[in-house]
Amino acid sequence: MRKVTVESCVELLRTLVSTPSVSGCEEGSAALLETFLTEHGAVVNRYYNNVWVVADGFDSKKPTLLLNSHHDTVKPAAGYTFDPYSGQLEDGKILGLGSNDAGASLVSLIALFSEYSDTSLLGFNLVLALTAEEETMGEHGMRAMLDLFSRCGIKIDMAIVGEPTSMQAAVAERGLVVLDGVTTGKSGHAARDEGDNALYKAIEDIERLRDFQFDKTSEILGDIKISVTQIEAGRQHNIVPDSCHYVVDVRTTDAYTNEQTVSILQSVVKYSQLTPRSTRVRASAISLSHPLVKAAVAIGQKTFISPTTSDRALMSGIAALKMGVGDSARSHTTDEFVKISEIEEGISLYKALLEEFAKYETLE
Repeated sequence: MRKVTVESCVELLRTLVSTPSVSGCEEGSAALLETFLTEHGAVVNRYYNNVWVVADGFDSKKPTLLLNSHHDTVKPAAGYTFDPYSGQLEDGKILGLGSNDAGASLVSLIALFSEYSDTSLLGFNLVLALTAEEETMGEHGMRAMLDLFSRCGIKIDMAIVGEPTSMQAAVAERGLVVLDGVTTGKSGHAARDEGDNALYKAIEDIERLRDFQFDKTSEILGDIKISVTQIEAGRQHNIVPDSCHYVVDVRTTDAYTNEQTVSILQSVVKYSQLTPRSTRVRASAISLSHPLVKAAVAIGQKTFISPTTSDRALMSGIAALKMGVGDSARSHTTDEFVKISEIEEGISLYKALLEEFAKYETLE
């Protein structure tokens, strides 16, 4: 594969921004990436709207490092002062939806992959995966890709996940489980002390959840966070409510699986049925002793715990480091942008990271 320059990255990103790719509708951006990589000499694969390339010299006996970022976006936020699909240049910035989250990381990882598109002399394999449906964690994004890799005999051992972190190294992120809690009672007239008040029963269970502490604490992520964020009961002022619905936001850690977390919380409440909307957004953490983390620290990058989720939440059993171009505070906001200088710095730091990483003879 031919080397991808910074100038090519900038033009590719501008074109990506001008190609609408709201999560679940990424056909255009997938085709664009497929064409770009092919024109640069890569042997390109496509699965749904995911585009992926295996570096030359693949050896199943070596560990495999995945370079991953996503090309889907959220819907444009209200209040843009310019066309969110403009991709225009202004004062050294690329403007538009997806420029920061996560187009800048994506094009920078393409440039990195082009530098190491033959890994026959390295101690690891390299796979580039530009994925879809990250913003919705859909069935045809990273979940589908990991299943495909398994069926193709490609075992992903480690990953660099390109998300806007100002090129600092996110070593962990919390998972998320949203629970719908329901209590039932019996209606009656409020004036006659009739019925069985489902709201009171819900309040008792909410207090139990508020006061509960899990036995195990994650070494990196700390305690699981439980917050009741919504509650609804009753139809009118003089009828005792016979049902109450409330919502529990649970920020999980790697101390328990999401399924274990749900089971434990169900045992804590007395009256409620707790039903998870999904358990697939999992907590993830990479050991601080892992060579990827050591390499990031060695090139001067700080480690931190990310407050946001990403496709690494789907990478159970894979040592994944989230590190990418741009500022997370710009994501999902109006007038999104990324600086060209940030892309230049990102490519340079990615190269330094991989060069440092390659020094380790034994990869965990």
